[in-house]
Amino acid sequence: MGSRRISIRGSDFVVGDRTIFLNGVNTPWNNWNDIGGDFNESFWRKHFAELHECGVNACRVWISCNGNVGFSIDEGGYVTAVSDKYWEDLETLLRIAEKNGIYLMATVMSFDHFKVSTRPNSMYRRWRAMLDNGDAMDSYVNNFIIPLCRGFGHYDSLFSIDLCNEPDWIHENEDCGKFEWPKICALFAKEAAAIHKNSDILVTIGFSMVKYNSAKFEGNFGSDEYLSSFYGDADARLDFYSPHFYEWQVPGSGLLFDMTPAEYGLDGSKPAVLGEFAAKGITSATKGSRDISGSECCIALYENGWSGGFAWTSNGVDQCGSLADFREGTKEIAKRGLLK
Repeated sequence: MGSRRISIRGSDFVVGDRTIFLNGVNTPWNNWNDIGGDFNESFWRKHFAELHECGVNACRVWISCNGNVGFSIDEGGYVTAVSDKYWEDLETLLRIAEKNGIYLMATVMSFDHFKVSTRPNSMYRRWRAMLDNGDAMDSYVNNFIIPLCRGFGHYDSLFSIDLCNEPDWIHENEDCGKFEWPKICALFAKEAAAIHKNSDILVTIGFSMVKYNSAKFEGNFGSDEYLSSFYGDADARLDFYSPHFYEWQVPGSGLLFDMTPAEYGLDGSKPAVLGEFAAKGITSATKGSRDISGSECCIALYENGWSGGFAWTSNGVDQCGSLADFREGTKEIAKRGLLK
């Protein structure tokens, strides 16, 4: 990509002096916890090339699925080391993305880190312990977040870090610890400040529901005011919003694909992308909804003033669909122009 780093101008993403739309997908993993684990380089080379051919220019990847691989974390929640293989796999992924013109939203954590789960997760008690200990949070920042920024921030392909996939469930669900927002967001504030002080990488949080990302509902727990309040640090902030949306949310927040970001409840101060939506689209099964294909969802975001959209998923990791369900939408958007 050369000097094609994404930055922000007002409520837009820009490359140089041109606005860019993130015509995105989620390829969250190929093999669960594959960075530092069972990383298949050939899959990523083939898949990113296919995405490029479909006009996709951005991809959200979970570079840690539940913290069970690649990290040394003790019973007190202190992260003491990250494996060499983890860093090697990550660099390979970034190089492949760079070659294919793909900007990565790297998700560094998920509610799965804290969840009692059917997936192998022997470490959830340790990750929970970290949220109860500010010094342990510092160990995560110092031994993972800062080396990530300093070691890989020169890659234009690493355009952003998503601090957590759907922290809503860490707050709401007993099987994820049911932590109060101040404990969760104290970690986010430390991470965001460290990222901004050590790189030009942009920062976001993938809230599951707009109700925790908007003053219109329960409150914006990703606002500058809230995050900076923990340490009085102006670098503790998000650069853009990236909430998720699925059909079950229609009764509480309306049909997003008919709305601009402001109409949906976001404050308009930052770029806004839809971090997840079902690749298959949505149906009329829920009151207030209607049949909208995955391709139509992509195009609606483009037309309604969003700065990007990331369909879940491109590689069919669950029942929500795959690239085949929305590729005509990404191709159409690419025809209309990703740089303006």
